[in-house]
Amino acid sequence: MQRLFLMAVILPVFLFCAAPFAQAADPDVEQLKAELQALKSAYQDKINALEQRVAELETVQTAATVPAPQPIAAPPVASAASPQINNDLADLNTPVMPVQQQGVQSNTTMQSNPSAFNPAIGLVLNSRLASYSREDGSVAGFAVGEEGERAGEGLSLGESELIFSANVDDMFTAQFTGAVVSENGEDGIEAEEAYVQTLGMPYGTSIKAGRMFANLGYMNEKHAHTDDFADRPLPYRAFLNNGFNDDGIQLSLILPTDLYTEVGAGAWRGDGFPAGNAEGASPGSYTAYGRVGGDIGYNQTWRLGLSMLRGDTNGEGRVSGEDGEEQIFNGDTNLYVADAKYTWAPTGNAGQQELDLQGEFFLRREDGTYEDTTIASPATSYKENQSGYYAQAVYQFRPQWRAGYRYTALQAGDVPVDLAGGVLDGEGHDPYVHSIMGDYTHSEFSRIRLQYNNDHVGRETDNQFIAQYIMSLGAHGAHKY
Repeated sequence: MQRLFLMAVILPVFLFCAAPFAQAADPDVEQLKAELQALKSAYQDKINALEQRVAELETVQTAATVPAPQPIAAPPVASAASPQINNDLADLNTPVMPVQQQGVQSNTTMQSNPSAFNPAIGLVLNSRLASYSREDGSVAGFAVGEEGERAGEGLSLGESELIFSANVDDMFTAQFTGAVVSENGEDGIEAEEAYVQTLGMPYGTSIKAGRMFANLGYMNEKHAHTDDFADRPLPYRAFLNNGFNDDGIQLSLILPTDLYTEVGAGAWRGDGFPAGNAEGASPGSYTAYGRVGGDIGYNQTWRLGLSMLRGDTNGEGRVSGEDGEEQIFNGDTNLYVADAKYTWAPTGNAGQQELDLQGEFFLRREDGTYEDTTIASPATSYKENQSGYYAQAVYQFRPQWRAGYRYTALQAGDVPVDLAGGVLDGEGHDPYVHSIMGDYTHSEFSRIRLQYNNDHVGRETDNQFIAQYIMSLGAHGAHKY
């Protein structure tokens, strides 16, 4: 009875107190349902409008690309349901003339941009002003080629270049580089590079054919205007006439490894220094190389390489020097190169601050005969090793400012008795040069450089001062690492 009494009293009180809350909850739920339904309807309207707009755009674009004998004077009028379409199609207000290209085995018609196959044209002005304290610029103990000799004093045009490049199609790209030269008071353009290269070959394979700089060491394949100093190191001057380029074919392959690995080989006509006077259809020079590289953390990179060049002289042999003062070598030349490169960006941004360390070691072995007209020597048996190297550091301490130091040296080796007193006789002196430079790069298209060389290539010190500017006009491709 006590329980029945409690239920009879408490239950009506509970229902009386809960009724207002139940009644207040129903309108809130209904309001939320209404808002959700409104949002759903609004999104559906937007989706429908977007689908209609896309359909209209596709219709107009299809109409614009259909080949027709007359230019399209104006785009189709947008529908009232999509007034914004006029803004999206504003670029169609210019008349469009489709260009037809007929396939060899098909009547398929494709639209093309008439200027798509025009070559990119670039001009690099690399001029300099030089002052020397020593008149004689010969390298003691070495018979260097014409390009490897010390550059002229005073104002000169330097290594200026005219460059044409373009993709021939989806399979080939091509480039022509003409070097602007001045000889005996006459200016002209020489074909420095003119080659075709494959695109998109499988397994990281690439083939280049024509006239080009070989993949040899670190600097050889690069053009002079990309160098960090105004002149090239002594081994490039003495062993490669500033850089080995020749007519030939070169194969390179990037291996599918975690570490960047590239290998390659080339066969060359044999006219390029240190070979010369190629004859017949067989190649006169061969090259091979391998290089590896990678990253250290997020702000360091490195690269190591080994390469070799073998050259045979034919007929008149390799000629150095000027008329009446010639050195003639007939025989085999084998050149071996080891190179290393390291970069460090302390802040992680190489455009703000960067340290570059770079060096190469060269070993040349020659076996044949030498004749030196400066001492009227007969063709003398010659079998000798010569070597050289350079090491440099360039520090970009501000985004537009750099400073660098380079040391380069050669070891001449012994000279036969019959050639004593001639060009190959360095009289125990091994050439070396200390170089310091500073340059300012206002943009990727302009650079101004000042350089001082404490030059000991001869037996007397030559204090050299060089001012240089490098200006790029037109197309300007990215420089290789």
